[in-house]
Amino acid sequence: MKLKDILKDLSCTWAGADPEAEIGGVAYDSRQVKPGDLFVAIRGFESDGHRFIPKALEAGAAAVLCETLPEEPGPWVQTPDGRLGLALASRDFFGDPASEMVMIGFTGTNGKTTSTYLMKHLLEEVQGAKVGLIGTNGNMIGAEHLHSERTTPESYELHKLFRQMADEGCTHVVMEVSSHSLSLERVAGIDFDVAVYTNLTQDHLDFHGSMEAYAAAKKKLFSMARTGCFNLDDPWAERMMEGVPCAVRTFSAERNDADLAAKDIRLSASGVRFAAVSGGELCLTKLGIPGLFSVHNALGVLSAGLALGLSLKDCAGALATAKGVKGRVEVVPTDGDYSILIDYAHTPDALENVLKTLKPVTRGRLIALFGCGGDRDRGKRPIMGQIAAKNADFCVVTSDNPRTEDPEEIIREILAGMKNSRTPCKVICDRPAAIAWAIDNAGPGDVILLAGKGHEDYQVVGREKRHMDEREIVAAHLEKRKAAR
Repeated sequence: MKLKDILKDLSCTWAGADPEAEIGGVAYDSRQVKPGDLFVAIRGFESDGHRFIPKALEAGAAAVLCETLPEEPGPWVQTPDGRLGLALASRDFFGDPASEMVMIGFTGTNGKTTSTYLMKHLLEEVQGAKVGLIGTNGNMIGAEHLHSERTTPESYELHKLFRQMADEGCTHVVMEVSSHSLSLERVAGIDFDVAVYTNLTQDHLDFHGSMEAYAAAKKKLFSMARTGCFNLDDPWAERMMEGVPCAVRTFSAERNDADLAAKDIRLSASGVRFAAVSGGELCLTKLGIPGLFSVHNALGVLSAGLALGLSLKDCAGALATAKGVKGRVEVVPTDGDYSILIDYAHTPDALENVLKTLKPVTRGRLIALFGCGGDRDRGKRPIMGQIAAKNADFCVVTSDNPRTEDPEEIIREILAGMKNSRTPCKVICDRPAAIAWAIDNAGPGDVILLAGKGHEDYQVVGREKRHMDEREIVAAHLEKRKAAR
């Protein structure tokens, strides 16, 4: 493909590069450059891609897209925003594959992963569609699972994945759209048919700086969508809807003025039931995932289905056959009269939601085992401690992904939110040891919630990602107990 065709939608200044040059690929890491590639220099948080322009040229780059021109002459093209440049160049290099499929995006602090899986299931059941999925738990093309490193991949990998999805027959793509991806232009240039807003609670303030900036990042999605579906029960919903250029649909489990409402809500340990009401039509709906948050997730998915022109009856019927998602209120086998559940809850709101869901169905004690990630928003640590102490009967405070922070210091910040609580607490920094202790001290009817890791099968210590799967930890400890009997 000619360089001029790859950069046709980009604001840029030609400063030495040949517009007619044939380009074989696009790279933003100089170590990945192949002869004939376009190298895009982007400014990262730890390094500046402009420093590696010489290495890219040595590797055979045919042209360089950069924000700051090098002093010496070369095959340069200048653009004011390298990240936006990478996104649009990647899109056009792969032939804008997203435009060949129906694009559905979910954004919000909590509920994105479960909602995308439910949406994928709904489209497969109602339309017989082959659906691509992109998100925290990994990526999928139909039934095939693919590994992923980020909730939303970098723009080049994203459009490469779209191309693969389209070529393999996907008609729809359902994806989580993170605030980071919106801020860093990873999804720039994508037109979404439907975008769904789930909620906004404290998270990622280490990156965004304030809730207002966090909300503004999420809101960008709705300038890229034809229709936006908004959760009216969320306090930030009105602000998120204000001034958006897309068509607006609303859903609610509490208000009667929403376009889609849930009535006669029934919560149980096995799931939720409610009547979905839209435009005078009423359909009984059930979902086998417990908790009031499951009602909101179901409503968001139903609202997206309606926005795509599907019938409420068909969509509600599809949700009834949907299964749970790995790491979201996931039940783990035990060896006695107690239960263990794994959940990704790593924000104050998510932890409170899952604890409030489990409390009414717990015969014994509700034991919350949790920690907080290092190199992330420190402000939520005491809040999570306070929430756990308020809603659980016993707390086990441990390590999550400490990254480059001292895990014991992270725990001290969590404990600061629990200092006025009478809820018993055990501190064990080593997470596998903490899980073993919780199992050994569980009584009849107790429920142990392993919160924070969810689907993750690793722990990040320093800059090293070490294998650690809580399912394996539980199974190994149960086997050890069995052998010791």
